[in-house]
Amino acid sequence: MIYLEKITFPSGEQESSFFLGQKRTCYDSYYPFQILPKHNLRQIDFEPVTILYGGNGTGKSTVLNIISEKLGLPRDTVFNKSNFFPDYLALCAVHTNGTIPRNSRMITSDDVFDYMLNIRTLNEGLDNRREQIFEEYLEAKYSRFQMKSMADYEQLRKVNSARSRTQSRFVRENMMDNVREYSNGESAFLYFAEKIGENGLFLLDEPENSLSPEKQQELVQFLEDSVRFFGCQLVISTHSPFVLSMKSAKIYDLDEDPVDVKRWTELKNVRVYYEFFQKHEREF
Repeated sequence: MIYLEKITFPSGEQESSFFLGQKRTCYDSYYPFQILPKHNLRQIDFEPVTILYGGNGTGKSTVLNIISEKLGLPRDTVFNKSNFFPDYLALCAVHTNGTIPRNSRMITSDDVFDYMLNIRTLNEGLDNRREQIFEEYLEAKYSRFQMKSMADYEQLRKVNSARSRTQSRFVRENMMDNVREYSNGESAFLYFAEKIGENGLFLLDEPENSLSPEKQQELVQFLEDSVRFFGCQLVISTHSPFVLSMKSAKIYDLDEDPVDVKRWTELKNVRVYYEFFQKHEREF
């Protein structure tokens, strides 16, 4: 399914004309100006799976940020915008095939990291609460408490509960179990599975972060199934050979000047891996 058909960006000349018309003279940041013209990137035509490949600073994440802001897609973590971001968006144009589905979203590696961190923080809080309940149990079980008024009723209930239960049962009944804390790779994979639903446009910024090679292959299978069976369109920035190998993906090589569309086996990063393993073939 194709919801987003294409996006166009301003040329270097258009960017220069914009700045000539500005009265402002001091700038903290020009972002996202002066990034994409370095590679003569003027337009991207999208397929069900479109991948942006390139080294750091080539503009992969910038393109996703522009698309996300232009379409008003939700995201879990904010990113640094300059004062020029709205001006740049006004110079861009997106072409869609009707309305972008409401469950569409941007997913970044920062989103995944925060998700994993929140699980750990929650579990640390629960662990601290468990220790408090241990102390409450011992204090209630062996206290010489006597009820003197109705104000003491709740304490009486706690004392009776402690005296009639084992410590482990008392703790279980007074707090929830810890949220299961998976490995980083498992947590990251679960995040994608939760956020990517049916019939939506999803922008994924370096989804391979925090994933082992095995988990990356699982993610690729999940993403391919989401496109093939559940009406999703994906735009992905990545360095990962596993993600780059996705079936029928259209890959823009932002390392080229001008930007070129290539097969995944032609990309420099993939060739480095290929040549390395060829060199060490006899060791396997």
